[in-house]
Amino acid sequence: MNDHADLEILDVTDEAAFHLLPPCADPRFDHRSCDYWEDDVHGSKRARPSWWQSAAPRPEPEPRPRSDNPFALASADEPSFNPFDPGSAGVQPAFNPFAPQPDEEASASDPEAPVKLRLLNRGRRVFGSYAKLLLFEGQPAAYAQFGPLTAYPRAQHVRELYPALPSSPLPAVITCVATVERARGRGLARALVDAIAADLAGRGFSAAEAYPDLTLAPDEASAASPAFWEACGFELAAPDERYPVMRCEL
Repeated sequence: MNDHADLEILDVTDEAAFHLLPPCADPRFDHRSCDYWEDDVHGSKRARPSWWQSAAPRPEPEPRPRSDNPFALASADEPSFNPFDPGSAGVQPAFNPFAPQPDEEASASDPEAPVKLRLLNRGRRVFGSYAKLLLFEGQPAAYAQFGPLTAYPRAQHVRELYPALPSSPLPAVITCVATVERARGRGLARALVDAIAADLAGRGFSAAEAYPDLTLAPDEASAASPAFWEACGFELAAPDERYPVMRCEL
C-alpha cells in the first residue's frame, strides 16, 4: 500500500473520538452499540441508539444547613477531619507518576459516558485503548476493535474449539475491522491493522489473532475474511469451514 499523507489514526478513548465512529455496512448494526464479543450470551451487533447517548448527569445533592451547635457531630455529607489522612480537608496526596491521573481515571470510568465507550475503556488503565479509528482526508473511514483475549468471552469460546493453538502466552485479538464503502480498495483497513499490530507489540504481546465467521455475509461479519488477514501478514492457524483462526506473530 502507498503511504497516505492524509491519513490519521486515533485511539477511541473519549466521546469526541467515539462519536466519529463510522456506520456499519449493514444498517441493522452499529459499532457504537455492539457488545457481540464482550457478551457471549446476550451480546448483539444491532443498532441501539440509547447506547451511544451520554447518560443524564446526576443532580447535585442539596447542601444541608449547618448547625449552630459547635459541639454537634459532622453530618454524613461532611466527613470529619482526620489528621493522619493526607487527603483529609482538601489535602492532595503526593504526585505518583505511575498512578492514573485524575483526568485519565475519570475518563476511563465515567458512569455518564455512552455504554459502548465504557466497555472500550474498562481496561484502559492496565491495557491501553481497545479501539482505533482511521481518518482519511479528515473523514472517518475505518474502525477496529481489539484487546486482550480475556476481554472478549466470545473470542475465548471460539479459541477453545482449537486446543492445538498455543496456550501461552495468550494472544491479543482483533475482534472487528470495517471500512466505509466510499473508502474501500485503498488499503486503509490494512493500514489500520498494521498500526494496531505495532501498538500491540509495543504493549508486550507476541501474537495477535482474528476469528472470521464464514457463516455470515461479508457485510454481516465483523472480523473480515481469511484473505484479508493473509494480506495483513496473518497466517491460517486453525483451518475450519465456519470459524477459522488467523494468527500473526508480532
